[in-house]
Amino acid sequence: MAIETLYDKDGSLAPLQGKTVAVLGYGSQGHAHSQNLRDSGVNVIVANRKESANGKKAIEDGFEPLPVADAVKQADLVIIALPDEVQPDVYEKDIAPNLKAGATLGFTHGFNVHFKCIVPPENVNVIMVAPKGPGHTVRSEFERGGGVPCLAAVYQDADGKAFDIAMAWAIGVGGGRSGIMKTSFKDECETDLFGEQAVLCGGLSAMIKAGFETLVEAGYRPEMAYFEVCHELKLIINLIERGGLSYMRYSISNTAEFGDYHTGPKIVTPEVKAAMKKCLDDIQSGEFARVFRDDYANGFKWFKAQKELDKTHGVEVVGKELRAMMPWVKPVVIDE
Repeated sequence: MAIETLYDKDGSLAPLQGKTVAVLGYGSQGHAHSQNLRDSGVNVIVANRKESANGKKAIEDGFEPLPVADAVKQADLVIIALPDEVQPDVYEKDIAPNLKAGATLGFTHGFNVHFKCIVPPENVNVIMVAPKGPGHTVRSEFERGGGVPCLAAVYQDADGKAFDIAMAWAIGVGGGRSGIMKTSFKDECETDLFGEQAVLCGGLSAMIKAGFETLVEAGYRPEMAYFEVCHELKLIINLIERGGLSYMRYSISNTAEFGDYHTGPKIVTPEVKAAMKKCLDDIQSGEFARVFRDDYANGFKWFKAQKELDKTHGVEVVGKELRAMMPWVKPVVIDE
């Protein structure tokens, strides 16, 4: 069965008219939701530390950042756009004690609600709007008159109006221009985590490092290895983004396409797919959420150690040098 997809014509901004929307956090998603909703005519307030980089950006964009507690007290819709790991503590300290009965709690990702790290009271709506793109794209597409497709879900409908509010929010950030797809917190959360871990981030990072190591260990220059297993990825991804695997294969050489069919299944073997299944099992059971929360409670020691370890990997070292030679890729240096 196809997913139900809705558009601007299927809802309206009416459920947010005369209401106050508080966006907690002015980071990647927070800045986009705040500005897009404001530009759509919604009354938006922002909660963020004024002295932080994001707080200063909010001020530049015309907002007056408030403490979380003060923003929640005023809000009819509270959009939590904070990092997953900090949400439970902020919720217990500043959100729950100040949340109005009949208000709506909004999330941009289902993690904390689905895994019950946050348990909202029964007298509030709990909804989600998750744009399928980074915040800067959500903003730039809105500004040019378009929109990024959004997932929308209701976890708790306290007043019978929860989905109408979710639709108004999604329309307000531009999702109704391209499509708002109905889903659940469970499905959004579990598929999102799986995609990140098995393919988009975890799988891809591991594949790049393994390919780089294989070539370098075989005696090829690190620069050559970087170009072949990392730099050219964007060219392939751009083709897939535009027309799927078929367009990518149409655009490459016959040699490359033959190698795709001949060797790809030898790399991503049934054993690799079994490992992906284990990854999904750990997500569905809550095991990944437990490990993530435990490491955060321990100061993110393991997480920080992995970040430091990868900074010295050859593909990162030589990549930094090569990107400096290519100003057209707009190289970025992260100093953490």
